[in-house]
Amino acid sequence: MMNKMNMVMACFMVMAVAFPSLLNLKGATAEDYVVGDSLGWVIPPNTSFYSEWAASKTFQIGDGLVFRWTGNHNVGKVASKEEYYNCTDPGGASGSVVRIEINSTDTLYFICTVGDHCKLGQKVTITVGSAANNSSAPPPSPPPPSYASSLNPTTLGSFFGLIISTLVAISFLNHS
Repeated sequence: MMNKMNMVMACFMVMAVAFPSLLNLKGATAEDYVVGDSLGWVIPPNTSFYSEWAASKTFQIGDGLVFRWTGNHNVGKVASKEEYYNCTDPGGASGSVVRIEINSTDTLYFICTVGDHCKLGQKVTITVGSAANNSSAPPPSPPPPSYASSLNPTTLGSFFGLIISTLVAISFLNHS
């Protein structure tokens, strides 16, 4: 027969497995971003379009970049900012949809190498871990983690529910 402490621990473990939010466990959710949103991967209406698009997003490792186009386009990943600004052809992927998974915190540079599409603004810089910053200045440091930000009514209610359940289990075991 299990002693009282083992029973309490068993109750805690059952609650923790049944309700992961009690321990504030948050799974990372990868997201796919369609480059250019509804416009897609085309010659943009202005040369800052894709910079502005990327600046409005926060990219993380595991996310996917989906390049969709119709017509004569491609997408190529260039190795450096210099190649990006000079529209250096790295050899592009063909087809009408290309998905590239972000697998590092490096800054990523993509261009279309068809004709003068890159010079017309069909290129994008992806900064991983924060909203894109296409200037030469480094992105600002993130603020220090705030543990208070993870305390919301649901988390607190679940936490107190766990404590109450544990206390009830202890009380029950003490009276048995």
